Amino acid sequence: MFETGHRVGVAVSGGADSVCLLHVLHELAAQWQICLTVLHLDHGLRGEESRADAEFVRSLAAALSLPAIIRQVALPPGNLEQAGREARLAFFGGLTGSDDLDRIALGHTRRDQAETVLFRFLRGAGTAGLSGIRPVTSEGIVRPLLAISREEIEAWMRERHIPWREDSTNASPTFARNRIRHKLLPLLARDWNPQIEETLARTAEWAQAEEAYWDKELAPLDFCGGALPRRAGYPLGVFGGSVILSTTTLCALPLAAARRLIRGAIAQSKGDLRSIDFAHVASVLALAQSPHGHGAVDIPGVKAVRSFNQIRLSSDSEAPPPPYCIPVRLPGPWPPAPGPPFPIYLELIEKPETSRLSDYVYNGEMGCLDWGCLSGPVVVRNWNPGDRFQPIGSDGPRKMKSLFQSARIPSWERAQWPVLADGPSVVWTRRFGVAAAAAATEATRVILRIQEVPTPAAPPPNSESGSGGPASNTVWGRV
Repeated sequence: MFETGHRVGVAVSGGADSVCLLHVLHELAAQWQICLTVLHLDHGLRGEESRADAEFVRSLAAALSLPAIIRQVALPPGNLEQAGREARLAFFGGLTGSDDLDRIALGHTRRDQAETVLFRFLRGAGTAGLSGIRPVTSEGIVRPLLAISREEIEAWMRERHIPWREDSTNASPTFARNRIRHKLLPLLARDWNPQIEETLARTAEWAQAEEAYWDKELAPLDFCGGALPRRAGYPLGVFGGSVILSTTTLCALPLAAARRLIRGAIAQSKGDLRSIDFAHVASVLALAQSPHGHGAVDIPGVKAVRSFNQIRLSSDSEAPPPPYCIPVRLPGPWPPAPGPPFPIYLELIEKPETSRLSDYVYNGEMGCLDWGCLSGPVVVRNWNPGDRFQPIGSDGPRKMKSLFQSARIPSWERAQWPVLADGPSVVWTRRFGVAAAAAATEATRVILRIQEVPTPAAPPPNSESGSGGPASNTVWGRV
């Protein structure tokens, strides 16, 4: 939890648990070589009582000759428990994120652990939820008293005549945790298991070990990273800010791995797992297992859409991508388009009679149009419903929607799908190449070459500053 020289913020509410934690760490600070700062966040929910708590903490810090950071916050209406938790996390995160502190120590005890496990069990949580409160988190939160009972803490405090304050809201049945603490846990201890608190705490330890194993097993997926690299047999990728799951490989995984994979993908797309339970994960898995290649399910904060053998998980607040239409004025260059994920480079090439068309096409990502066949206006735009296109080798024009279906292109990729249009006619489109009627031939004298380049930092090959292909008078532009 601590290393030599750590700057540790101790969150002190004024209650027995946090006051005990402060005194314990204060006694050990010199031995462990850690520097303490007292932290207190005043929610202002209890008026004068809240102000008295803040003053009590301020006096306690002064008595121990420790610096204190005491702040006030106004909670929004609604779920006050949740709002208070979020406010505290934001307070702590601001201190560790700014490098003011290395650790934040909280006074959670074994009773808090038992209440959390029982509360989550009653809500239908799986193993991850039953792991309860973590002793150490990646955000720098530590809980040194998590294995200690409330009875031990109060006995320790009374033995040393250390005062603390009682929060009057802890007795209110309005809050679910209080009902568990004062009614359900005592009932279970009396009628079923006198050691229920210890049993629930052991359940959390067992679940934490299970989750640690699965975290390591699925670590190559890097749910919290930006790139989400692939691992053989694991069905994860990204499209924009969304997470893409492959239904084929997802259904081939062991059920336990598939559930955790879905849960991690939800966390990546939503930002957290709040309000997500077993049924939500199961609904995404059922969508993957469906014999139909389409469908959608709504879960809290996330929209899961299936198209062919892929499921896209995205925030339910995500706005649809805007359409784009950029005029092509040759010779260029042009500004980048707001729509296509990759820059599209266009080159006008004066083809000498002695050269061959193959000299200008050296990979499958390029297409060549006969500039003389285009009447204009020429634009780069997104695909529109109703667009028709005849690829080279096809016996006639087809609706692009039909081409998308045949190529099994997911629905979410289509909205921004780039095409080059000559007036109403589509003369080039991603993946399907140039239109048969406008394709360059050996007789073409001015070629419009089209190339998608994933990395926009460098000009494409055969540009004025590039190489690759015969020298010619070229003008290139990035659209």
